[in-house]
Amino acid sequence: MKYIIKDNQAGFVLRNGVFQKMITAGTWHFPKIAGYTVVIEEMSDELEYLEVPYQVLSKDATFRNATVHTEIPDGSVGFIYMNGKLTSFASRKDYVFWNVFDKYEVKIVSMAETFIGAEVTKQMLSLVPRHLYTEVSVGEGEVGLVYYDNVMQNQLSKGVYRFWNYHHAVSCCVLDMKQKELDIVGQEILTKDKIGIRMNVACMYKIRDAVEFVETISDLKGQLYPAVQLAIREIVGNYKLDEILEAKEQISREIYEALKGREEMFCVSFLTAGIKDIILPGEIREIMNSVLVAEKAAQANVIARREEVASTRSLLNTAKLMDENQTLYKLKELEYLEKICEKVGEISVNGNMGIMEQLGKMMGTRQPQ
Repeated sequence: MKYIIKDNQAGFVLRNGVFQKMITAGTWHFPKIAGYTVVIEEMSDELEYLEVPYQVLSKDATFRNATVHTEIPDGSVGFIYMNGKLTSFASRKDYVFWNVFDKYEVKIVSMAETFIGAEVTKQMLSLVPRHLYTEVSVGEGEVGLVYYDNVMQNQLSKGVYRFWNYHHAVSCCVLDMKQKELDIVGQEILTKDKIGIRMNVACMYKIRDAVEFVETISDLKGQLYPAVQLAIREIVGNYKLDEILEAKEQISREIYEALKGREEMFCVSFLTAGIKDIILPGEIREIMNSVLVAEKAAQANVIARREEVASTRSLLNTAKLMDENQTLYKLKELEYLEKICEKVGEISVNGNMGIMEQLGKMMGTRQPQ
């Protein structure tokens, strides 16, 4: 029987189902009556003819020269390159590629080292099934704690890290080490003089040691919030309302010192703490406002009396000087005359008395002797 093999094809010659050899481009004759058959396949991509085991096919030199065979060992992964370009992830353990027109290569990467190094590029990793590795992203101001089989191995700083999940189950805990604000809003407190008030307190803190924190604290906010509440109540409850209003800064310092004494308990460092607002009950506010209005009115009255006394004393001093100095008196007369003339459109006088005497008589004032 006649067989024509094209340039891009190969033929697998079998006799009674047993592989004999591989033939390439040309015209071939094999007697069918003698049990010969030829399976023709194009020499591109992966070998599709797998009815005969590779170990049998590889005994033929022509076949070996035209193909490339790769076995991926346990604990490794493979990446398939065609003509030097990455094309796919090797999901099986055994590959046979035609290596005539396109050059194939399988790059094998061992997973024996759990940490994925720089030899595995981001492009390669994008082809790897997600369950085969763990990716950890640590941001600015964060610390990552890496665990192999729940045993801590290392602390990670800012960056992106990847780990194979082959030998170990990898997990990671990322902690934010930046300073944070904790607000205690509307905290109800009974003062020493039995007045109920509400208070807003703010404090700043940050985690001191990441490893110690993870080993000690399970819910920071849930444990820190009531601790700060208790510190506020203990301190503010020892003051009367008037003392609280007058000594706000001092009480803030006491709250801060109390929190500093509890840092070891929560593995944090308190940076600041202070009272933001003091909210009084409605009836207390009305009383305080009334007292404030009365105080301000009394202060205004005192200032007015003081100004009156000063004005009277100034007038008395002026009068004494005018009695003692006739020239000063005349100058004062002229000053008053100027002021009167500014306000009056027309003034009529006679010649019997001086103008100042007539003005003084009209005004009912006493003339100096």
